Amino acid sequence: MTIYSMTGYAVTTRETPAGTLTIEIKSVNSRFLDLQFRINDDLRALEPGLREAIMGRITRGKVECRLSFGRKIGTNSDQVLNSTILDTLIELQREVSKRFTTAAPLSVNELLRWPGVIEEAEIGQDKLQTEVVTAMAATLDVFLDSRAREGASLQTMLSSRIDDMEAIVLRIKPLIPQLISQFQQKATTRMEEALGLALQNGNTSATPVISREEAMERIRQEVTLYGVRIDVDEELTRLSTHLTETRHILKKGGQVGKRLDFMMQELNREANTVGSKAAVKELSDAAMALKLLIEQMREQVQNLE
Repeated sequence: MTIYSMTGYAVTTRETPAGTLTIEIKSVNSRFLDLQFRINDDLRALEPGLREAIMGRITRGKVECRLSFGRKIGTNSDQVLNSTILDTLIELQREVSKRFTTAAPLSVNELLRWPGVIEEAEIGQDKLQTEVVTAMAATLDVFLDSRAREGASLQTMLSSRIDDMEAIVLRIKPLIPQLISQFQQKATTRMEEALGLALQNGNTSATPVISREEAMERIRQEVTLYGVRIDVDEELTRLSTHLTETRHILKKGGQVGKRLDFMMQELNREANTVGSKAAVKELSDAAMALKLLIEQMREQVQNLE
């Protein structure tokens, strides 16, 4: 299925016998579907139909819809003079002439330019609604196409970040046993020195405060316990599982925004744990790289429907 971005734009202009009909739709990201309409008062009765059409094809985003209708004056044989207004103007001119005998009569040019003398082309409400429905369907098609194109671009970007994160996990996971062993060796050496065993093994007269057996047992306990604390193999396994599920969601398509947002939280939790357990530079650097990639993904996931 197609993945849609919540950012999109489309505008459609449709010529009718009575004028030019224009519908513009634009949207940005939002947690829910937030509809706003910019419609002239004389067209406000068409809003319910527009709202229904949008809700039938869009589920998330802050959507703004503008509807305008530019009426035009009839041309050629379609031009019609408003006889009622002309009769009124003639009567008014007679009344004025009686009081102001020197007043000049209205010219033909002035009469034709008088508001309402040349009637605007009329279009019935039913006909106008039909034109709006047709224009709205065309506008939504273009609008969803723009959303789909951006969604495809975001899908490519997110898949690339997943590839990068999986590469990091594959690179550092085999190193975990070796890194833990190296850290345990260093920790053992330091603990032996701290407990005085280095002096005992160095042909000196110094006497350790505890026996070698007791010291070695304490060292084994401490090193083993600390080794468990810094072991991130479990976190990396969960991280790989989350990445696999994220890739599956992207391939499945549809309304993926909220699901991917949840996956970003899970990925970030595991990356934070890896960082908090990092006892060597390799793990610390890997955790930082993972968090950077997750943040890049999270920013773009916010734009998906």
